[in-house]
Amino acid sequence: MKLINIICLFVGFFTNIVQASPAIQIIPQPSKIVLGTSEITLKKNVKIIANQEVMSEATYLAEFLEKGFRKKIKIVAKGKGIHLEIVETLKNELGEEGYMLSVGKDQIVIKAATTAGLFYGIQSFKQLLPVDFGFVKINQKIKISELEIMDKPRFPWRAFMLDESRHFKGATVVKNLLDQMALLKMNTFHWHLTDDQGWRIEIKKYPKLTEIGSKRKNTQLSRKSEERTGVPHEGFYTQEEIKEIISYAKKRHISVVPEIEMPGHAMAAIAAYPWLGSLGTTTEVPEVFGKMDDSFNIANPKVVRFLKDILDEVLVLFPSQVVHIGGDEVNFKPWEDSESVQSFMESKGLKSPVDLQIYFTNQISNYIDNAGKRMMGWNEIMGGDVHGERKEEAPKSEQKLAKSAIVHFWKGNLDLINKAVQEGYDVVNSNHWDTYLDYTYKRTPLSKSYAFDPIPEGLDKKYQSHILGTGTQMWSEWIPTVPSMEKQIFPRLAAYAEVGWTDIENKNFERFEQSLKKIKERWTLLGIHFYELEN
Repeated sequence: MKLINIICLFVGFFTNIVQASPAIQIIPQPSKIVLGTSEITLKKNVKIIANQEVMSEATYLAEFLEKGFRKKIKIVAKGKGIHLEIVETLKNELGEEGYMLSVGKDQIVIKAATTAGLFYGIQSFKQLLPVDFGFVKINQKIKISELEIMDKPRFPWRAFMLDESRHFKGATVVKNLLDQMALLKMNTFHWHLTDDQGWRIEIKKYPKLTEIGSKRKNTQLSRKSEERTGVPHEGFYTQEEIKEIISYAKKRHISVVPEIEMPGHAMAAIAAYPWLGSLGTTTEVPEVFGKMDDSFNIANPKVVRFLKDILDEVLVLFPSQVVHIGGDEVNFKPWEDSESVQSFMESKGLKSPVDLQIYFTNQISNYIDNAGKRMMGWNEIMGGDVHGERKEEAPKSEQKLAKSAIVHFWKGNLDLINKAVQEGYDVVNSNHWDTYLDYTYKRTPLSKSYAFDPIPEGLDKKYQSHILGTGTQMWSEWIPTVPSMEKQIFPRLAAYAEVGWTDIENKNFERFEQSLKKIKERWTLLGIHFYELEN
């Protein structure tokens, strides 16, 4: 079917343009759905028509269809069936990730400017099929509504973050989460791999990071509690295991962005190599959570070299164009109390610990830039007092963050976002009140998750392109088990997927709740736990 014919379908053959239909329930909601007046029959002998350029997507679709039809699906170069086609001129209208999906009387066609767009078209196609497709014994044939979809995402950054430092989950859990991200067209897996309570990534040059830093003797049970689990906790990923997960994600068009915390949230690393610390007393991985006492002694050139050595391995291991360095909740007191740190600050003309952190962060940012990638960090990297902890007489920061850095907003007045974009920084908005998955459903109900807009109200249109998108964060201090974690993630993950993909004018919470019923049925069949509002 030629492109011109597909466009004609919109203006001629189909007349019912809708934003929702009981029969068409897709999350995230597409930009435009045009319904026909009849149905087509999808049979088990269907073929996929694809060339070598899109073979990865064709194989992915074939494997999915095979599970439902219990029959191997052929991929051929010509004929009738499900056509997967790259049309580069569609980039002007649909961008890098948009697609067109046509379900017609004779064939099904998915077109896009890129393989990523084709993959997202396949995800929408999958949601047109019965929920139990792939779970029942056999499907001889399936009825699908005749329709046309034109779709593209609102934002290029649509992320889910998993914190495995506090509670290690393992590769199988990660892959299952990646599958659900793919279905919901989320494209960035933000992997929080290091923190005070555990170092989860193998660094070959420094083996003690995992030999010592990946293990803790006990775990705090609840906030400010003296109670402990009474059992050790440990786990980490080898670089080979990480490569496997990166490959798995790539096939689903998901970029894996590692987070290696610095200069704070560092006590697991310091326990492995105590000379890294500012206190000189850290020798064990903490068993409690919260803002901890020790930070990397970044006034010591050997410590900075150590962190660059780690980044050398991370930059090679992860193909992502972004590396996250955290940068939040740094405890400045050890620096303030250290004669060597104060001497270093004086020699560099740094008037405050905030300046020291920005000075260090710029070193790291430049190092990552020189590798052809970009640094990202929580919004403390700009130097703002997001926690309201500084005294009025404290010296004002004079250092300026490198312009290439991506600011990951999580806390503070929304004016901090306005300030960042006006100064030319790109921002990912993950305001904690709206996007943190460890928060209860009472604090962040599904409706609040769905209503979140990454673009702050009143932001001048000329700055809006600097808002790259949003992320939702699964912090795991108090979420030790997979079922408890899943109930925090699902169904809110679907809401955040629509926040990142769907234009505001196409969003409707009542329609979303109706569409969510179908995905919940799929989650049930997959054994995924999700939260249901109690009566």
